[in-house]
Amino acid sequence: MNASTADLPVVVIGAGPVGLAAAARLIERDTEPLVLEAGPAAATAVRAWSHVRLFSPWSEVVDPAAEKLLAPTGWVRPDGATYPSGGDWADLYLQPLADVLGEKVRYDATVTGVSRAGRDRIVDADRDAQPFVIHCTGPDGTEERIHARAVIDASGTWSTPGPAGGSGLPALGEKAAAERISYRIPDLKDPAVRPRYAGRRTAVIGSGASAFTALAHLADLAKSDDGAGTHTTWILRRGISGSTFGGGEADQLPARGALGLAAKAAVDDGHADAVTGFRTDAVERDTDGRLVLVGEDGRRLEPVDEVIVLTGLRPDLTFLGELRLGLDERLQAPTALAPLIDPNQHSCGTVHPHGEGELSHPEKDVYLVGMKSYGRAPTFLAMTGYEQVRSVAAHLAGDQEAAERVELTLPETGVCGGAGLFDQPAAAEETGGGCCEVPATLAIGGPVSASGGC
Repeated sequence: MNASTADLPVVVIGAGPVGLAAAARLIERDTEPLVLEAGPAAATAVRAWSHVRLFSPWSEVVDPAAEKLLAPTGWVRPDGATYPSGGDWADLYLQPLADVLGEKVRYDATVTGVSRAGRDRIVDADRDAQPFVIHCTGPDGTEERIHARAVIDASGTWSTPGPAGGSGLPALGEKAAAERISYRIPDLKDPAVRPRYAGRRTAVIGSGASAFTALAHLADLAKSDDGAGTHTTWILRRGISGSTFGGGEADQLPARGALGLAAKAAVDDGHADAVTGFRTDAVERDTDGRLVLVGEDGRRLEPVDEVIVLTGLRPDLTFLGELRLGLDERLQAPTALAPLIDPNQHSCGTVHPHGEGELSHPEKDVYLVGMKSYGRAPTFLAMTGYEQVRSVAAHLAGDQEAAERVELTLPETGVCGGAGLFDQPAAAEETGGGCCEVPATLAIGGPVSASGGC
């Protein structure tokens, strides 16, 4: 890094929980951050699931460096034993943090490409000495080029949900039926959304925390005054086993255990029917315009009015195409990190804390952090993301001893994982929230239903 490059900011992509924590950690190290957020406010992705409650308490979703920045403003962390909703997290912590950062956060700035100045991914000569060039567009479509000494991509995976198709690609007819397919947990308290599901039949595809939440919410709707006739067909790509509903009362994250029990109750009480071993191949319409899901084995399910697809999330790597990334061919996570987070072997509590070393790429000084660093693995914890950016910031500031030091001890989080839990080839996608992530990617664990406790 030459003198002129050293004076440039570190660009952080995404003003979500881990992106803002990265900015706080850089400031703590006297390193200038510039956060680029595609949305009009902080935590735009989190706000998209504002109605969903985390199954982690406030004590575990606030970054220590961020709290230090907020303290002089009179900010007081909410009761650490209570559980925020996505809206609470955004309004009571993330937006105030972004406000403190002020002009270091730019909104409506969509990153469309990242490269080395004057170097495409082929060119070796003097590569590491060149600054990064971030291409972004503003709200009116104007283009801008921003130079940076390093890039921290904390953009998450919210924008790229998995499809209904069992092959990892959209099922035949899936795109044509888009008006009746949702890839998010619906807000059934929203008067504009509730009629779409009340008194109707809905298919929920997925077997993770997000699917549990949808099952529990739809069961609550079925029991309400306006919910007569509401019924859910729950579609699992694998069979039902002892681990299907998580750890229940044995789960060391009690709210997550309660969520699995609520989903089980939805089935036991007859509000949902489970269809197992079903991989969707096509989405067709019957003569009344309802949707018929067709399996790879030829099975045709009863028609439904709506489909909710919760088959996991995946990273958007398109704007990083000119960088030399080292990614695992299965998980799309950094090569050194992938074995530590493989969902066939690890639950969220058995993933060891890690930092700059495991997040490094052949391209020097570029890092994927937060949920994006996990690629398609569903075992992410917010505390893990905060530890990631602490280590990366220390490395960029030249403090390698601190970068290599582990400053986080994770709790063992119950029975959500372990070898054999994911027993199908697409299991990591199928979890649709996995054992620990929320739909927006950055909380410890997934959402809990209103009836499942918080």
